[in-house]
Amino acid sequence: MELEFITAGTAVNTHGIRGEVKILPQGVEPELLAACGTLYLGGKPFALAAGRIHKGCLLAKLKGVEDMDAALALKGKSVSIRRADVSLPEGAYFDQELVGLTVLDADTGQELGKVAEVLSYPAHKIYAVRGGKDEYLVPAVPAFIAGIDVPGGTMAIHVWEGLGSSEN
Repeated sequence: MELEFITAGTAVNTHGIRGEVKILPQGVEPELLAACGTLYLGGKPFALAAGRIHKGCLLAKLKGVEDMDAALALKGKSVSIRRADVSLPEGAYFDQELVGLTVLDADTGQELGKVAEVLSYPAHKIYAVRGGKDEYLVPAVPAFIAGIDVPGGTMAIHVWEGLGSSEN
């Protein structure tokens, strides 16, 4: 599903006394956030004056946030980016774009359910597919994913024996 805004993290704290905001990324790399010109905190746009990565977080200096008190007012706010402002490599998607896609068996065309959530693990992501006769935990690797069509709202997967929860 094509979205205008992608939730990319949370403002978790301040950093220093000059108004930097510590942003914990969720579902995106901190480098991608640092490359964005505008971040939306609590729905309000803030131009990114400077940003650096520190311990997996983005330390962001936002225009209009000049001191620690102004930065503290943003603590706990959701951080979003405009989808149109970011270009991803071919075949890469944000987790939010995949949730809600209808999952089809690549061989039969049978509908298996919908992507309910994207689980992140160190090796790779897992797509939890629910809403059909079975539940599937599909590794996000080419051996399982036949194709993703976000504008069309579908994901085709290769169903292997034992992939469904009732097949074990």
